[in-house]
Amino acid sequence: MNRLSRVSIAAFALAAGAALTGCVVAPVGPYYGEPVVTAPPPPQVEAVPVAPYPGWLWIGGYWTWQANRHVWVGGHWAAPRPGWRYVPHRWDPGPRGWREAPGRWERR
Repeated sequence: MNRLSRVSIAAFALAAGAALTGCVVAPVGPYYGEPVVTAPPPPQVEAVPVAPYPGWLWIGGYWTWQANRHVWVGGHWAAPRPGWRYVPHRWDPGPRGWREAPGRWERR
């Protein structure tokens, strides 16, 4: 094998290795909308800190379902999005349990 072939193979192996470094294998968790038998607890009271910039929107915390239990996710500030409004996270009761609907931005 000549020197050019060895350099080409080494360059290919290096490029393939670099491409695979961004791969992440994560376990499959619960999906939004799957029914949960246990109702979420009442929302926690949060102390809202001063906004980082004028006009920013406070997105309040919410309960989510992780590892078979409700887990509190604290609120945060978000930059305004002209022409959009924020629809808060919510839990909807149904015949088979509670369904989680994530918060989202939607056009006005």
